[in-house]
Amino acid sequence: MAHALHHLHELARQGQAHGAAWLAGSDDPHAELLTLFWGPRFDREHALRLWAGFSRQQPVAAQPLLPVLLAAGERFDALERGAQQHLRRLILRHRALRADLH
Repeated sequence: MAHALHHLHELARQGQAHGAAWLAGSDDPHAELLTLFWGPRFDREHALRLWAGFSRQQPVAAQPLLPVLLAAGERFDALERGAQQHLRRLILRHRALRADLH
């Protein structure tokens, strides 16, 4: 379980570091994140569409993000089902907290 928590922590850290930039143009960034992490496997097609949109707007900033996104997918896919569900709950809780602030 400690290994799964490490992967979960790493995903959260990367999300905080990069998510604000590449999801800034989204109407609902949390919905985008949930789309990426909702299924049993990371939705790489959706991630690549989001990245492509960000890349058109900010090509320099987008370049280092692609490997980070793909690595996030690998980390998510390696998580046990319970840890995947925990990540989804964290996204939902963060969404609710942000809604309360606005």
